[in-house]
Amino acid sequence: MMKTHEVKVLVVEGSSNMQMLLLGILHCDSEIRVVGLAKNGEEAFECLGRTAPDVILMDMDMPEIDALEMTRRIMESRPVPIVICSGHTNVREAITTFRLMEAGAVACVEKPTRGASDDFQETTSRLLRTLKLMSEVKVVRRWPRPRDAMLPEGTSSSPSRQTLASVGLIGIGASTGGPPVIQSILTGLTNHFPVPVLIVQHIAPGFLGGLVEWLDQTTGLKCQVAEHGMQPLPGQVYLAPDDFHMTVRTGGRIALTRAEPENGLRPSVGHLFRSMAQVYGRSATGVLLTGMGKDGAEELKEMKDRGATTIVQDKESSIVHGMPGEAIKLGAATYVLSAGKIADALIALVNQIRAPQGARS
Repeated sequence: MMKTHEVKVLVVEGSSNMQMLLLGILHCDSEIRVVGLAKNGEEAFECLGRTAPDVILMDMDMPEIDALEMTRRIMESRPVPIVICSGHTNVREAITTFRLMEAGAVACVEKPTRGASDDFQETTSRLLRTLKLMSEVKVVRRWPRPRDAMLPEGTSSSPSRQTLASVGLIGIGASTGGPPVIQSILTGLTNHFPVPVLIVQHIAPGFLGGLVEWLDQTTGLKCQVAEHGMQPLPGQVYLAPDDFHMTVRTGGRIALTRAEPENGLRPSVGHLFRSMAQVYGRSATGVLLTGMGKDGAEELKEMKDRGATTIVQDKESSIVHGMPGEAIKLGAATYVLSAGKIADALIALVNQIRAPQGARS
């Protein structure tokens, strides 16, 4: 039997106690080999050149060189996938995690702590899975955004006014690698964007508050955690809360439910997209971004079949092309676009929809 490829991991952690805990966890997995251990940035750079790791597991609390500067230097000099290991003890620390992802880190995981056995096992399993997955991805650098919004080129001609009749809601689904892409899209929308945006982002428990604050601070749009019964407002962004599916009801109000997980996930992108297809039909727009698995792919196809405009992130700009790749296989995409073109496409679609006949858009 062929031996499984070992994932070479460089651990960067300042606490000796956490070093011992992480090493114990990693050494128990036969598919992972720790090739270096560093307690600060200088040691990390020395180890990086000597060990050529497949992935770096990095703490946020670094002496001498902070984690943000360290991430930038690694991405500029010797790009390697970086997984941030965070205790997310408060919103400020969680916000820093997403700034690190903006700088080039590819994922964040919860720092394991001894305690309830079920929670510890779940946290360690997620850490190991993430390291293995991220070791296989290409490092994605920031992409330029075109200056002028224009309708995307697709497999068909530009949508007609009948197809674009009246967009009432935009839904976005994402998983691994999603936060920086979502931030890029929202930043590209104007603060007068006339349509509400609902988002389902798969994320480890405890990180959602920091994600929402980071998006609210950096995008120019009002971003918030969705609440049951909310009426989505134009130009505002609503993210599904931890462990709740988010749907829309007739009349457009948000509904939260603890229905069974779909594809092992709650919240599920598919749950949101299915309700959008049923309630909004062709006046909905669905966007499916980078992520592992297939959540949302079939439901995006349902949206498209009901006349909605659907956008899927392309392989080149995705960290993991699982979800968007499944959607493309199903024929669920009206357009397949790079991450940097999605905001401009949404603006162009909405502007064309809302421009009165005979007026200049």
